Amino acid sequence: MDWTVPGGLAAGLLIATVTAPVGVSGAVFLLPIELSVFGVPNPAVSATNLLFNVVAGPGALWRYRRDGALHGDLARRLVLGTLPGVVLGAAIRVFALPGPDVFRLLIATLLLPLGLWLCLRALAPARHRPPSAGELAPRTLTGLALVVGVVGGIYGIGGGSLLGPILVGRGLPVARVAPAALAATFATSLVGAAYALLSLVSSGEVAPDWWLGLACGTGGLIGGYLGARLQPRLPERALRLLLGTLATALGALYAAQTLN
Repeated sequence: MDWTVPGGLAAGLLIATVTAPVGVSGAVFLLPIELSVFGVPNPAVSATNLLFNVVAGPGALWRYRRDGALHGDLARRLVLGTLPGVVLGAAIRVFALPGPDVFRLLIATLLLPLGLWLCLRALAPARHRPPSAGELAPRTLTGLALVVGVVGGIYGIGGGSLLGPILVGRGLPVARVAPAALAATFATSLVGAAYALLSLVSSGEVAPDWWLGLACGTGGLIGGYLGARLQPRLPERALRLLLGTLATALGALYAAQTLN
């Protein structure tokens, strides 16, 4: 019996349950599993990850919307920046970064700083800041979202997963950032259809692994809803430390593989 579908379902469920409460798409941790365990080729793994985001995203978003957490203009600003960025990132991923060694190095470059950031923020003593302490000017936020969108498009995570830790690290509350970051990830991941168009002019394996992406996404749909529902009950510091440790370990693993 082919274990790809049940394995993808379980992986998406577990990862999304843990990551949804802090607004980090499970795709950031699912991608190494797709590469190493399921053997998804490059650059099809990026399109598969974006497919996961599209299918899984509505679970957490529906719960956040129901709880009244998805409001304000933060989500709109993030989408306006990441949407054009992810289109450019998709093109760069297909035509400029097709090799597995370069891609592993990119994974390490992204995951190591992200993991260390989360760990440091989790271990640092809590500080009392005014509500506006972490606010960014609209143009600065849009510019940051654009840059992250390009990186997210290359990596296959939509961009919101990187913006979330950055904004929380600046002092914005997780309860505000998480829904907005997931909304940006979901909106920009819809651009994953660009990979299907790019496959018409590329000789590589660009189209997503549909069965695996749908299986992981279905698990993520359920897990995202559960994670969003559990957010008010989870210890924030312990969850951030867990995510940071996992991201750092995965980044170090791929860095070692690239050097070898």
